[in-house]
Amino acid sequence: MLCFTHQDPRVLEELGDLPPLRLATPSPQPGRERLRHLVIGSPEGVQGAINHLHLLQYAERLEWSRQFTIPESGILITPEQGEVFSLLLRDIGR
Repeated sequence: MLCFTHQDPRVLEELGDLPPLRLATPSPQPGRERLRHLVIGSPEGVQGAINHLHLLQYAERLEWSRQFTIPESGILITPEQGEVFSLLLRDIGR
């Protein structure tokens, strides 16, 4: 499991027993692979990324979930066996 909180590992100790936000991912259709895109940022930045991907005809705006506020306890991502993880960090102008 990956836990996204602050970059400082001591934060996990400070959080104690606070439960993380758990995001369920239903099974993909047979013969299909499920990619999970996670966009984290300000509400405006997240919506801007969604809009940009829509303009590129990559994903419809309505396919995205509603925005969730990340709790202080962070987010747990539970990968399937054999999955890998890659993160893209890109700064954009406002």
